[in-house]
Amino acid sequence: MTDRISNGFAASDLATSGASDIEQATRRLAAALDALENAVERRREHARGEEELAARIQALGTDRSRLANELDGTLVRSRELERANREIAQRLDVAIDTIRSVIDAGD
Repeated sequence: MTDRISNGFAASDLATSGASDIEQATRRLAAALDALENAVERRREHARGEEELAARIQALGTDRSRLANELDGTLVRSRELERANREIAQRLDVAIDTIRSVIDAGD
């Protein structure tokens, strides 16, 4: 009866139970490590996605600045062309009036 412990289980039962508990704990630990590894990988992917998004935003900001500068230059050029067009139209009007007055004077 020395093999029996006070609660009625044999020493071999406790050894089997202890090994079973260790196996269960090992499985739980392995599952927890797998879950942690998966979570870390998801976090890395998320961080990569954030970095890609930040790079895209930076590129869009650079494009926006470049386009704004081009637009400003185009607006300046457009105003210069409008001013030159008005000057040419005025000069043509003066030339037409001069030609008419010369023709009218010759008649």
